[in-house]
Amino acid sequence: MAEYTRSISFYGREIDINIGLMAPQAGCGVWLTSGETSILVTATRQPGRPGVDFMPLLVDYEERLYAAGRIPGGYLRREGRPPERATLISRLIDRPIRPLFPEWLRDDVQVVATTLSVDDTVPPDVLCILGASLAIHGARIPFNGPVAAVRVGLVKDEFILNPTYAEIEAGDLDLVVAGCADGVIMVEAGANQLPEKDVVEAIEFGFEAIQELLKAQQQVLADLNITPVELPPPPKNEELIAFVEEQAQEGIRSILRQFLDKTSREQQLEELRAKLEAQIQERPEGDPLRLYLLENPKELDNQFKALLKKLMRQQLLQEGVRVDGRKLDEVRPVSCRVGLIPRVHGSALFNRGLTQVLSITTLGTPGDAQELDDLHPVDEKRYMHHYNFPGFSVGETRPSRSPGRREIGHGALAERALVPVLPKEEEFPYVVRVVSEVLSSNGSTSMGSVCGSTLSLMDAGVPIKAPVSGVAMGLIKEGDEVRILTDIQGIEDFLGDMDFKVAGTRAGITALQMDMKITGITVDVVEQAIRQAKAGREFILDKMLETIAAPRPQLAKTAPRLLTFKVDPEDIGKIIGPGGKTVRGITEATGAKVDISDDGTITVSSSVGGQAEAAREMIENLVRRVEEGQVYLGKVTRIIPIGAFVEFLPGKEGMIHISQLAEYRVGRVEDEVAVEDEVVVKVRSIDHKGRINLTRLGISPEEAARVRNHHH
Repeated sequence: MAEYTRSISFYGREIDINIGLMAPQAGCGVWLTSGETSILVTATRQPGRPGVDFMPLLVDYEERLYAAGRIPGGYLRREGRPPERATLISRLIDRPIRPLFPEWLRDDVQVVATTLSVDDTVPPDVLCILGASLAIHGARIPFNGPVAAVRVGLVKDEFILNPTYAEIEAGDLDLVVAGCADGVIMVEAGANQLPEKDVVEAIEFGFEAIQELLKAQQQVLADLNITPVELPPPPKNEELIAFVEEQAQEGIRSILRQFLDKTSREQQLEELRAKLEAQIQERPEGDPLRLYLLENPKELDNQFKALLKKLMRQQLLQEGVRVDGRKLDEVRPVSCRVGLIPRVHGSALFNRGLTQVLSITTLGTPGDAQELDDLHPVDEKRYMHHYNFPGFSVGETRPSRSPGRREIGHGALAERALVPVLPKEEEFPYVVRVVSEVLSSNGSTSMGSVCGSTLSLMDAGVPIKAPVSGVAMGLIKEGDEVRILTDIQGIEDFLGDMDFKVAGTRAGITALQMDMKITGITVDVVEQAIRQAKAGREFILDKMLETIAAPRPQLAKTAPRLLTFKVDPEDIGKIIGPGGKTVRGITEATGAKVDISDDGTITVSSSVGGQAEAAREMIENLVRRVEEGQVYLGKVTRIIPIGAFVEFLPGKEGMIHISQLAEYRVGRVEDEVAVEDEVVVKVRSIDHKGRINLTRLGISPEEAARVRNHHH
C-alpha cells in the first residue's frame, strides 16, 4: 500500500495521520502524531477457529518507557507485565469498538496500540481510539464505524476539549466520550462531585465535537477508496427456531412471572432446556434437526438464550415488570455492617440483593505510596483500591490467578469514585489501601465495592469529605421504546443494551462508566439514566448511613500513628546524617519509621504509642537552633584540667569552664563531676566559631525541675 498522509485540525490541535509507512504485514498500520505524542495502531484479522461461539477480539495497549525517554526500573530493565494504567487504556479502546462488529463475526481480530512517544500535553488514549477505527476499516474488517472519542475537561466553569495533563489535574472533570454516527457508545469519567446536569452537558459537548472526527475519517476512507465490508450473516436454522419457540415459549414465560430467586430460576430454565434436548434426541436418527444439532451442539443453547432474552425484554417493555418482581426504578434490599473483622484498620460488609462485598481498609505511612512506572506524569499514588473476584462468588470452581483486566478495571472505577472525597495530604498524611473482596456476585459488584469502600473508610476513621454510593443502571431499547432499569442484576445485564454505572455523593457525581451493547444512544436517554440513577444512589446511601453516620473520630488501635511536622529544608542533611546513619539511629532507638520529603516535611510513624513522639523529639533536638540562655539536661562526656565537656543535644557538645561549675572555687574538675553524670546546664555564650560555652550558675530551681521532668 502506498504511503498516505493527511493532517486534520481538531480544536487547536493538529493530528497527523500516516497510513502505509509502518507495519506493512499487519492488516493495516496507522501512525498518528499530535503534539509530540506519537502512536502506532494496527488491526489484524485471521480466519476464526471452528466451534467458537463469540467474537474473539483482543485489544492491547503497549506502553514503552522509551516514549518518555526513560529506562524501566526493576532487575530486568525491560517492560514486564503492563502497569495498571496500560490495562485501563486497553479497556478504554476495546469498549467503544466491540459493539460495532457484527455479532456473528467469528474471526480472530487483534488491535494493538503502541506508544512511540508521549509529551506532557497530549494523552495518547483518545488518539488510540481514532487510530483503531481507521486501522479496522483499513484492514477491511466488517465494522459499523467509524468511531471516535474526545476528552472533555472543566476548568473554571468552562468545558474544554483535549485538556492537557495539567488541566485534567487542576479541573473538576476528566471525561472521555466515544460515539459513532448513531449516538454515544461509551462514557468514562471521574468528576469532583459534579452535579448531574453539568455531566450531561459535558457529554453533549463532547458528542458534538466527535462529529468532526467522524467526518475527517470518512474523508480519509474516501481518499483511500475504502468502502465498508458487507458480509452476509450466516444462515439461521428456521426449523430449530420454530421448534424452540413452540416448545419453550410458555414455559419460559411462566418461569419469568414467578419472580424466583437466581438459583431457582436458573434451575427451572435448565430443566426446561434439558427437556428440549431430550425431545430432539428421541427423534429418528435421520431427522434433519437431530443431525443439525449433532454438527452444531451449541445451537440449541444459543436459540434458547435468544428466546429467553426476547421474552424477558417483552415482559419489561409491555408490563414494566422485572424478573424478580421489582418496579423499573426499585433497588434490591440493602444491608450493611461495619467493624466485623478484628485487628484490621477498618472493615465493612455490604449486601445488595445477592451481591455481597467485603471491603477492608489499611492505613500506611507515606513510604507505602505506590510508585507508578508508566507514561503518566503523576508518579505515585496515595490511595489504592484493589478488587478481587474469586470463582466461589458465582458458585464456580476456578483457579485463582493474578487479577485480570476486568478486576483491574472494576478496581480502578471504585478507586476513582472515592478519590474526590479523600482528605488532603496535609490533614491526613496516611497512604490508604482498600481491598474489596467480592463474596457473592449478582450484578454490579463494582458499585457494591464503592459502597463497601465508603463504609470501610468511615469505620477506619478516615475523615472523608462526604460518603459515596453507586448504582448500576440498565437499558432495554426496542425501536423507539426505551426502558431504564435501576440496580440491574446479573441476568438483566446479560439481556440489556447498556451497562451504566454511576457513583457519587449527595452533591454530585464522582465517577461514571457507561458501555453500550447496541450502537449509539442519544444524549437524552443518557440524561434520563443519570437522573434515575441519582434516586437509586440516594436510597442506597441512606441505608449505608443508618449503619455508620460519619467517620469514626478515632483511628483503630492497630493503625500506625503518624506525626507530621516541618523542618528547614537546609537541616535535612543533619537528620539523615552521613550515609543515612543518623536517621537509622533514630529508627533503631525508637522503633518509629521516618519519612522525609524534599520540602522539609517529616512524617514519623509507629505502631506503638509513644514511639513516634520520641522520634519527633530526637529530630527536633537535632535541628534545634541553640541560643544563649537556654537550659538543658546533658551528660558529661570527658573531663580536662580546665573544665568538662557536656553533650546536651544529640551530637552537640559544649564546655563548662572550671569557674562555671559551682558558686565556690573548685580545685579539681573531678571533685564536682564525673564522666556519664547528668547535669543541668545553661548556654552562656556561643563564640564566632560556633563553640558553645555552658554554665551551671544562674539556673533557677523551676528551670532545673522542668528539664529534668521533660527528660524523664
